[in-house]
Amino acid sequence: MPSSKQLLLLIWSGTILLIAIALYMQYFMELIPCALCMTQRVFIIAVGVIALIAWLHASISSLGNAGLRVYNLLGMLMAIIGGAFSLRHLWLQSLPEDLAPACGPSLSYLLDTVPFFEALTVLLKGDGNCAEISWSLLGVTIPGWTLVAFIGLFLINAFVFYRPERK
Repeated sequence: MPSSKQLLLLIWSGTILLIAIALYMQYFMELIPCALCMTQRVFIIAVGVIALIAWLHASISSLGNAGLRVYNLLGMLMAIIGGAFSLRHLWLQSLPEDLAPACGPSLSYLLDTVPFFEALTVLLKGDGNCAEISWSLLGVTIPGWTLVAFIGLFLINAFVFYRPERK
């Protein structure tokens, strides 16, 4: 069985891979991310950063079981929130075209012209751009695969949280 520190590195490496795939899709496949895509990226990065900090903390000092559990709880929380945004995104994609919300302005335009908290509200809700399906693999769209990733990240964090040996 891999150690908790190895599993923390696995989480961090997995999130790096997920962001690399997202950037490849954005810049090489020219799939422009919508507001909910960007929100999900933030939570993937958050799970990875938490795992990296936990690994560094465990490597530098003796991180006790309670400390490791706090990091894993934070990682699980970020995965749950990110998964909720993935579910919202999937729900928007499942709506018939006439029921999908209207497309809004781009994220960069929002951030340039609207107060930050109003832009954040739009970002978290999603809009018609989020309902568009631009890519799928095996019949599963990008937010569906992102949900699978969040479930995996949650499960690894939960395994480290509940395992008897937490070093």
